[in-house]
Amino acid sequence: MKARGPAPGALLATLACAAALLFVADLALGSVRIPLVGVADALLGRATDSAWASIVLIFRLPKALTALSAGAALAVSGLILQTVFRNPLAGPDSLGIGAGASVGVAIVVLAAGSAGGSAFLSGLGLAGYALLSIAASAGAFLVLLVILLFARRVENGVTLLIVGLLVGYLAGSLVSLLVYFGSPQKVQVYLGWTYGSFSAVTARQLPVLFAAIGLGLAMTARTSKSLNALLMGDRFAESLGVRVAGARTRALLAAALLAGAATAFCGPIAFLGIAAPQAARRILRASDHAILIPGAALLGSVFALAADIASQLPGGGTVLPVNPLLALIGAPIILSIFLRGSRQEGSAR
Repeated sequence: MKARGPAPGALLATLACAAALLFVADLALGSVRIPLVGVADALLGRATDSAWASIVLIFRLPKALTALSAGAALAVSGLILQTVFRNPLAGPDSLGIGAGASVGVAIVVLAAGSAGGSAFLSGLGLAGYALLSIAASAGAFLVLLVILLFARRVENGVTLLIVGLLVGYLAGSLVSLLVYFGSPQKVQVYLGWTYGSFSAVTARQLPVLFAAIGLGLAMTARTSKSLNALLMGDRFAESLGVRVAGARTRALLAAALLAGAATAFCGPIAFLGIAAPQAARRILRASDHAILIPGAALLGSVFALAADIASQLPGGGTVLPVNPLLALIGAPIILSIFLRGSRQEGSAR
């Protein structure tokens, strides 16, 4: 008999503890190291050092909360896409969905009035950020619709990924045209957004981010049973009484909302949407989305927080970009998917 691994509940609790520890570490580490006691005092409102309190509450707490929520959103979005398209390499960036969200953001920033464009990262109001999330989610969903139309005609997963890349290039071309005709101030603001960062969101803007991601996660939780059926194929899902078209549309809407909101606030964040769901499947060894959804969300938060902490490790006020650090985490996982697939093909022969 094979030895049974840890129960999924224990693994989820371990991932939750890891996310909590990294969250606290993200508050304590940086160019200014703050003791854990100082962090706790700042959070409880009894800090004796006003500088430490300002660093924790004004700068690091919103950044850590953004990494926590955006990481979960991108991971769950990737999980939905991998299930709907039944492709382990499907994700917001590989299918061009991040590029579609970028088109929505570019339209709002580059085509807005001068005040809206120049105040994109520093003074955009709550209504402006809500509009930004809606535009990014709409762009992501339009790309998903295009890919879904191709998916009905193309069964090969690699071909579908190529279609996603081509759609992403098309969306990138639209962004390039908007950038070409935009004013220098707006272009500079937009290009700064494209680097990807968890530090651009302020405490005042967090409620909009939480509302969008919370809605997307709630929509995903309601589709967990449908996702289990879709994982086995459309015919199997129909045999269980699932209305495939409606279930797929609801799932893709949730994926677009999650990826669009995270992209709107944090910029394009690569690899996380592919790597975290695959890591969750391997760690939890489960196919039930009632387990995979919280597992992927927790792992996405862990990856995002770890990358944010690593970006500040050089010290001296230097902050590394987040995307290359996430690539260091995600690329080995994606390569292992290819190697595993090659070994399986070889054994089948």
